Amino acid sequence: MAQRHGGETHESMDYESGRAGSSRPEGGQKLAGGASHRYRAQPTDEPRMGRRNPPHPMPSTHLSLHYHVVFSTKDRVPLIAPAWRERLHAFLGGTVNQLGGVPEAIGGVADHVHLLLGLRATHALADVLREVKAVSSRWVHDEIGVSAFQWQEGYGAFTVGAPQRAEVRHYIARQEEHHRTRTFQEEYVEFLRRAGVEYDERYLW
Repeated sequence: MAQRHGGETHESMDYESGRAGSSRPEGGQKLAGGASHRYRAQPTDEPRMGRRNPPHPMPSTHLSLHYHVVFSTKDRVPLIAPAWRERLHAFLGGTVNQLGGVPEAIGGVADHVHLLLGLRATHALADVLREVKAVSSRWVHDEIGVSAFQWQEGYGAFTVGAPQRAEVRHYIARQEEHHRTRTFQEEYVEFLRRAGVEYDERYLW
């Protein structure tokens, strides 16, 4: 990934290393005739059994965490009017930026939005989306004057590999074209099926 994926650097385990040398300690050996012979353990280049060289830690962390996120208005009511839709998408992107993420693409139609997001390892996706929804709902109430506007409680989030990002951006940019022939419900179920996500359609909506 990196995972949301790229990888993180974990603390390396320190291994205790003993001195290289003979397995026999310095000491004396009694020889025939009663003479005592002294010897000293000689160093050797061969490591002791189980000895390991200390690992070299990664110098930094490299991530590629991208998510295609989809969520709708509450009860899929088509409240997002064309007159202010682009302003809403821009506001959503600005909110993601303020939270430290990267809004790579945002689009949608009257009843739902799609976001392609780049996030950090320290982000919790649920927390980011909770804040994005709350702030944007207040914006719609205060700036647009649509007091009935609400987002649905849940969302769909699907990881995106680096080679697929351009394809997802293109898909999001063509939302109006896609929804001339199929509904949001049909689109969303197709996402779940392709991602291998188990679901019970009785509880989707």
